Amino acid sequence: MDTLPPKDRVLAACRGTVHGDHPVLRWASELAEVHHRRITANPVAHNDIEQQRAALIRAIDQWVAARLPPSPGCARIHTESLGAVIDRLSKFTACAFAALATADEWELWDAWQRLAELAVGYDDLTDEVATGRRRLPGTR
Repeated sequence: MDTLPPKDRVLAACRGTVHGDHPVLRWASELAEVHHRRITANPVAHNDIEQQRAALIRAIDQWVAARLPPSPGCARIHTESLGAVIDRLSKFTACAFAALATADEWELWDAWQRLAELAVGYDDLTDEVATGRRRLPGTR
């Protein structure tokens, strides 16, 4: 299996800096752009934005499912796909950067705290998937 990118590279991709040619990083960067547009867009544009977002999540999930080896029978299933987790990382990144310009101190801290906690959760998830302790929805 191609390795899943670590959280620092995913977070950099969510900020628009993609190092290397990993498709998950490109999709994470695109998702962050989608979420930035979602924050600033006219509500009429949200349908198109949501369709693009769903397509990117699906692309991540399909890429991961095609590369993961079968999980052992004892692997617990995670509640979200990897695409959904990366979508939330992208969303939280966009919200944290938007909060720099508009939020009060408490809202700013909260936005960055959510992002940091989810990034640690992403690292834990990818480690558990790689070691066969957890499997993702839609995978074997």
